[in-house]
Amino acid sequence: MADRAGTDSRAAARDKTRGRLGFWAVVATMAMPVSLSAAGFRFADIDSQSLGLWEDDRPVLVYRHGVIAKPGVPADRARSTYLHPIYGLDGEVLTDDFPADHYHHRGLFWAWPHVTVDGQHYDLWALQGIRQEFVRWLARDANPTHAALGIENGWFVGDRKVMIEQAWIRILPASGDARAIDLDFTWTPLNRSVTLAGAEGKSYGGLTLRFAPGTNTVITVPAGPTLRDLPMTNLPWADLTRLWAREKLTSGAAIFVHPTHPDYPPEWLTRHYGVLCLGWPGIKPATFAPGQPIRCSYRVWIHRGSADIERLERAYESYRSMATRR
Repeated sequence: MADRAGTDSRAAARDKTRGRLGFWAVVATMAMPVSLSAAGFRFADIDSQSLGLWEDDRPVLVYRHGVIAKPGVPADRARSTYLHPIYGLDGEVLTDDFPADHYHHRGLFWAWPHVTVDGQHYDLWALQGIRQEFVRWLARDANPTHAALGIENGWFVGDRKVMIEQAWIRILPASGDARAIDLDFTWTPLNRSVTLAGAEGKSYGGLTLRFAPGTNTVITVPAGPTLRDLPMTNLPWADLTRLWAREKLTSGAAIFVHPTHPDYPPEWLTRHYGVLCLGWPGIKPATFAPGQPIRCSYRVWIHRGSADIERLERAYESYRSMATRR
């Protein structure tokens, strides 16, 4: 009866909600109108700062390309160039923005706490002295088989751009009880070297997924479910599943790291309060020369219900095999 009740509640929520390179070379040649639509996926501007994506009538995600602030939060925590909300398959909101315990956490974002340029230290993670800023769309495509965004951002210290950031985001249709979002990043320093490093003793710095409030949190890694938070731990993937406080649904999301990632598998920091943090290059700084590209690829795998280790391993192997053919 409990299983049937859980299924019925998910169905009710569902009904309520309904009322590398060859591919990107093709996508980059596509036109980029203000809004694109096709059977299946469609993009639409939510406002001048935010672009939303739907599959049929179900919300999938929002990309925040403008500067986002929140009343009551210090002005220096305004941010841009991140994904929030990211939705589960039944419309549940998986991500958080401006959480009271870490105002600078922002949905799915990519940033480092230690960025050094010309001997000066900045904190892109906590939005101190350096910022990510939208420059232009490289592609916006929606069709029955996928949706894709190509985005060029810049890292700016004052008016000076120090890094070109290109993010390619490809969203696949929901299939069964899961959805995949693939992310391919290239960062290229401009005119001067840039040094990146993660947080001391924790290693966070890079791709980060901050989850919405919930209970019954389970973090699973290749060794199995873990009751401990894991700082400075090398992993190819990690998953966080919880019961979402607002929607009363259980679901989760994993981050998968592609085997071509630098220093694979990279370090991580996981926290049961609700965050998965990549930690590359980790606590040991890495310096990148002008014009030297940094390339990293990931998949965010969203799933309905709980995900045991066998299910997660199958999904990760599917990503590995598909990505090598891209």
